Amino acid sequence: MTTLLMSSRHTEDDQALWRAAIGRGWSTARARGIRIPDIDDSEIVVYVEALYAPTIAGSINRTLIGPAEDWLIQLPPHLKRRSIELSTLGEARAISAPRFVKPPNDKSFAAQVYSSGADLPDAFEDDMTVLVADPVQWESEYRCFCLDDEVTAISPYLRSGRLAKEQNYHISQTEQEDVQQFATTVLAANTASPRAIVIDVGQIVGEGWAVVEANSAWGSGIYGCDPDSVLDVIRHATIQPQGVS
Repeated sequence: MTTLLMSSRHTEDDQALWRAAIGRGWSTARARGIRIPDIDDSEIVVYVEALYAPTIAGSINRTLIGPAEDWLIQLPPHLKRRSIELSTLGEARAISAPRFVKPPNDKSFAAQVYSSGADLPDAFEDDMTVLVADPVQWESEYRCFCLDDEVTAISPYLRSGRLAKEQNYHISQTEQEDVQQFATTVLAANTASPRAIVIDVGQIVGEGWAVVEANSAWGSGIYGCDPDSVLDVIRHATIQPQGVS
């Protein structure tokens, strides 16, 4: 038997995944912070926000997989179409020009364009790893849940600079094919990708298709992606103990 373990927050995403899990005959459970209920099932699939997920996974003897901090850096320039560097927060604080700055794999502070390094949050240590990129204008952005180097679910999440809402999740066949083709090219270009990963791609105004970022499947928002297809991906983002498939 399989259990989908979620946080106590009742979001649209985890409600959609909860319904998909029930449809598969899975059990479901919710953590309270880092406290989890007793779970008898041998397979546990974690879908929890990054703040708690690693601690929760460790407490149930599971490992969560996700992209390396330098995943984006390792891609060839033509797939990024902008300068991106892996740096430290201390080094970024010395930047005098506007730059897009974000933590590589979490949301500990806002990912955005900062007018200078002086505007970066001061609540974090200087040795914290960050990605620093040239500011660009995205025409559109898409979330792709991927498993074993194949794109299994796609949803737009930004159009003309505005976050897509439910009524804007529609994607045409041509648009979907373009996203899938580019995302597949990206997956082939980075052979260090984990088998379960979320990659965001989009179109930069005046430049064309480019990779936005990569994320861990076990905590990524699903937007308009098919929740059943998403379950196939996040199921493999939790590594079970040896002997459990």
